[in-house]
Amino acid sequence: MNTGRFITFEGIDGAGKTTHLDALERAWREAGHEVVRTREPGGTPLAEQLRGLFLHEPMDSLTEALLVFAARRDHLTQVMEPALARGAWVLCDRFTDATFAYQGGGRGFDLKVLSTLESWVQGTRQPDLTFLFDLPPAVAAARLAGARQPDRFEAQDQVFFERVREMYLTRMAQHPERFVLIQADQPQETVARAIGLALAARGVA
Repeated sequence: MNTGRFITFEGIDGAGKTTHLDALERAWREAGHEVVRTREPGGTPLAEQLRGLFLHEPMDSLTEALLVFAARRDHLTQVMEPALARGAWVLCDRFTDATFAYQGGGRGFDLKVLSTLESWVQGTRQPDLTFLFDLPPAVAAARLAGARQPDRFEAQDQVFFERVREMYLTRMAQHPERFVLIQADQPQETVARAIGLALAARGVA
């Protein structure tokens, strides 16, 4: 029986995740794998509706946390767990690390509550491998300037994103066995090579 793989890409907007998600999805499909490409919040009709509220409607930090975990629960039960069970390779743009980074770090929300919600919603499910695209927030902001109308997270100030970045790095220090740090201000070819080497080292190809 095929073994499913669960790979996540994390980092603040502007770090260049999408380009490399596209490339990895293409490579895996060409290698003959069933690939489920998805994102969080989102991934199901219900979760996409919750994403719209999450990104654009004003709410307090607890509401944000509950909303994103509700979306995650639907995503896991309807898409991700069935895909992994049948041996598909799941490639996800953000997962729970983003909740700790944005709600825990950026918003300063209670990490113990987030940990409780994490346990309730996903049990022991964690990615097999997480690529953290690390980029100074000032560089990310310059990349995004004028690209699109910012949502209510993208519109936050640089200090907010410094806290997000710091929490991402803290999360990586807590789970070093599954994180790979990618210096996202390097040339695209260099980043792609680092991803390929990390996957090969873990027997994921």
